[in-house]
Amino acid sequence: MTKTLLAIRHVAFEDLGGFEEPLAAAGYTIRYADMGVDAVANFGDPDLLVMLGGPIGVYEDDLYPWLKGEIAYIAARLKAQKPTLGICLGAQLMARALGARVYPGPAKEIGWKPLNLAQGDTGLLAPLGNHPVLHWHGDTFDLPEGAVLLASTDICRNQAFSLGRHGLAFQFHPEACEHGFERWLIGHTCEIAATAGVTVMGLRDDTARLASASLAKGQQVLRSWLAEL
Repeated sequence: MTKTLLAIRHVAFEDLGGFEEPLAAAGYTIRYADMGVDAVANFGDPDLLVMLGGPIGVYEDDLYPWLKGEIAYIAARLKAQKPTLGICLGAQLMARALGARVYPGPAKEIGWKPLNLAQGDTGLLAPLGNHPVLHWHGDTFDLPEGAVLLASTDICRNQAFSLGRHGLAFQFHPEACEHGFERWLIGHTCEIAATAGVTVMGLRDDTARLASASLAKGQQVLRSWLAEL
């Protein structure tokens, strides 16, 4: 049976990436909504909601007033315990919608590095153990009330959390793949240039070396979560 999926996109190049294939294979018909263009009132009630990444701060609703409507939409959905997945900015939006604080982290975390898994080799994220994943964020958030911490890094304690069976949030990018990554390097060129120790060449080389195995593990995590919905 066909199921509906709404993916909320904040910049065009941060899409579902390598997650699109397993989601389609799981029977989801995918539709994108672009924030700042598409109205929240038209989002409807999809079987699965996915909020994707972007370079703005959740707390910048004075600059981007549509954030208020997006957060309210997510909050209502989570209150109703409807399947919801957040990636990077999407995870921060989930945290804010659940009443947690979102704020600038101690440092930007950009590049490939492994996670510290809170549940070790028995938890949902076990396939990602000991393998670098892509990080690209400057903000972080407090763990929402009722959420279960799944992963951390030395810079960012709250890298992933679950909320019952219906909610899952990744601060990192398990959907990242080599195909299309050049768009990230173009779109984030100013941030890359302004971040010490981060270069276009380094990110490109690391992605070519690490993305394929990381994506396969991220897809495994996604399939396991979808099977429990």
